[in-house]
Amino acid sequence: MIKVAGVKFKTAGKIYDFKSSAFVLNIGDAVIVETEQGLGFGTIARPPFEIEKTKKELKQIVRLATENDFQKLEEINIMEKKAFDFCIKCINDLGLLMNLFCVESTFDRNKLTFFYTADGRIDFRELIKLLVKEFSIRIEMRQVGIRNLSKHCGGIGKCGRELCCCSFMRSFEQVSIKMAKEQGLSLNPTKISGVCGRLMCCLTFENRTYKDLKKKLPKLGKTIKIQEGKGKVVRLNILKETITVRLEDKTEVEKTIAELDKN
Repeated sequence: MIKVAGVKFKTAGKIYDFKSSAFVLNIGDAVIVETEQGLGFGTIARPPFEIEKTKKELKQIVRLATENDFQKLEEINIMEKKAFDFCIKCINDLGLLMNLFCVESTFDRNKLTFFYTADGRIDFRELIKLLVKEFSIRIEMRQVGIRNLSKHCGGIGKCGRELCCCSFMRSFEQVSIKMAKEQGLSLNPTKISGVCGRLMCCLTFENRTYKDLKKKLPKLGKTIKIQEGKGKVVRLNILKETITVRLEDKTEVEKTIAELDKN
């Protein structure tokens, strides 16, 4: 058995397991950990627990963060801001069609990663030369999707709350137009798209519930027999678990599942 703790590097970032050894750790504690890129500054998101030994070698929590580490983090933030401004200037000078939105440095300041979005592939060889000349460290250019841009920049959704992707979602799930159909939503793109321009992630949250509830209801357009007579199902209220039936005389009757079972 080995003792591990869950560490995250961003507010709504993924949680990674690290060996915690004999450290006494609580949720929210700042720690310095080993990563493939070097040392990293993270936060405890899951307190220590024991697991069986795994084939995958886990990295180690080096120590609890000190005052010097927090000061170093502030210096890194200043460096990232400087790198961002310089890179934007270079992009404009070179006329590159790319949208830079974030720069991240490793905690030991031996690598800078530039995150950007673009419609296609970008030839940034000249850009990298300028960046290496300016900062004299390893440079990585990473193209990501538009959803990642929203996750990093944040914002307010149509519901009036902070975007799900930057507040609690740790990864993106596949969203399809079929989910909107299952939930009886308008297929108007402006109503079911988020600030990123893609289908809203929240369509996935209740999709299973809607599918399970719909199994109990007759399909839209089906002809059924109720106490008042024969008619066609013209509307479904999935959450209320009711249906509206249009009878042969054109009158409409609303029925619950319980009332349908009595027929």
